[in-house]
Amino acid sequence: MRTALLLLAAAGCATSPGTSSMTLPSASPVALHADDGGPPGPVPVVFLHSAAGDGTHFAAQLAHLRATRRALALDLRGHGRSPAGASLEVDDAAGDVLAALDARGVDRFTLVGHSWGGAVAVAVAGRAPQRVAGLLLLDPASDGRLLPPEVAEGLRRSLRDDYQGVVRAYWASMLVGARPAVRERLLSEIDRAPRSLVIGTLDSLLTFDPVTPLGRYRGPRRTVITPLNDRPDAYQNRVPDLPATRVEGTGHWLHLDAPEEVNGILDAFLAGVR
Repeated sequence: MRTALLLLAAAGCATSPGTSSMTLPSASPVALHADDGGPPGPVPVVFLHSAAGDGTHFAAQLAHLRATRRALALDLRGHGRSPAGASLEVDDAAGDVLAALDARGVDRFTLVGHSWGGAVAVAVAGRAPQRVAGLLLLDPASDGRLLPPEVAEGLRRSLRDDYQGVVRAYWASMLVGARPAVRERLLSEIDRAPRSLVIGTLDSLLTFDPVTPLGRYRGPRRTVITPLNDRPDAYQNRVPDLPATRVEGTGHWLHLDAPEEVNGILDAFLAGVR
C-alpha cells in the first residue's frame, strides 16, 4: 500500500505566444481567496499549493519576491479560505485559477505549483498556454493513470476502511527528511482536513492526464523534484523534454524545508522568463 500511495504522492509548462487556448468543459468556477501583494513591474508570479494545504505554504517565497514584483498565492477550491466546489477534479480547479486571475486583472503570469497544485498548474498551462509566461513545478503530482486499476481500487478501499491510518502513513512517507517543525505542521494540517477533501484530491490524480497539457505548453518550464519523485510515472519521465532539478535533504514540501534554496531556484528560473 505504501508503494501505491507514493505513486500518487509526489504531489503541475508554456507554448509560444499566440497559441490558442484549449477550452474544456468544467463546473462553475469557485471564487478563490488570494494573498495578493507586491509592486507592479515584471510578470506576476502565482503559487498553487498541495492537497490539504493553502497559500500560506508559500509565505517565504511571497516575502522574497514582493520586494520587486507582484506575487499571489491562491487557496484552491475547498482549501484555506476558498469555498468548496461541486468537484475536486484537476481541470475544474484550473478553471477556478483562470477565473480568479481574470477577476484581479492578471493577464500573463508565471505559475509555480506544488504537489496537487502542480497538476492544477499543468492543467492551467494546457488550457491557456499563451497566458503562462513560465511554469515551475515543485515536486508535482505523478501520472496516476499508470496505477493499475486493481491497485487504484485497493487504495480507494483502504481509504474507506482505515482513512486515518492510511492517510497518516501516506503523509508521513512524504515527510521523510523534513525538518521537525515542517513535519509537525503538515501532520496537523492533514489531521484537520475534511476527509472528502483529501480523498477527492487524491482520486482526481488517478484520471488526470498531465502529458497532453505539458505537450501543449512549450514556454519556459522546469520541474524541481525530491528523491520521492524520481520514478517512471513522474512528469519528467513521462515528458522527457521537461527539464528537472533534483533537491536533496528535504521532504516533499521542499519550499518549507529549504526556503532559501527554493528561492534561489525560483530566481534563476524567473531570470529566463520574458
